[in-house]
Amino acid sequence: MPLIPEEPQIHESVPGPRVAPPAGRAASTPRPVPGPRPAPRPGRPGQNRGPAAPAQRTPADVARPAPAAPSVPTKASTTPQIQLIPASEQGALDAADEAVDLLLDSGRAPGDVLVLTIGDPHPWAVHELSFGDASYWAQHAAGDDVFYAAADADRATGRPVVVVAVNGGADEDVARSLPQALTRAGVLLIVCGDPQRINTMLAAGV
Repeated sequence: MPLIPEEPQIHESVPGPRVAPPAGRAASTPRPVPGPRPAPRPGRPGQNRGPAAPAQRTPADVARPAPAAPSVPTKASTTPQIQLIPASEQGALDAADEAVDLLLDSGRAPGDVLVLTIGDPHPWAVHELSFGDASYWAQHAAGDDVFYAAADADRATGRPVVVVAVNGGADEDVARSLPQALTRAGVLLIVCGDPQRINTMLAAGV
């Protein structure tokens, strides 16, 4: 009786092709599925820690509308401060120049300062007027530097700080010029001259 080759036994297994392990190596055991990883340890400052979660915005980070300005300004906000620098009539101009230097050294912008003289004009004004009236007032309109003018010059408009040198002039000139200078000053009026005369003229003119 002829031998019938035995049919290979078929064992149930996972569908798909079976790969025989290489000769001499044992089949590797299946590895468990990795679970959730522990949270990474914080690194040193400057290290790349990967993408960070979006930062929580605090109320301070949210833009807030600016408070509305009061419709009616208070008296304190419209009245400039008055500072008196004692000086003789001959020394009032030098005192005004020193006041300007102190203002600029303290951080005040040159275009914020207007210097007025009640007596003789400032040497700078005399020099600039020698080039013509138009050129002189063009510098005032530019508003980027200290400007010097006569106290009775109608074209000299106001600036945040006005410095007045009482270096001459009749009493009626001083009494008229000081209140006008006060209206031109935005936040500060500096008057250089004789304190008693200035106080009397301010009281008479205001």
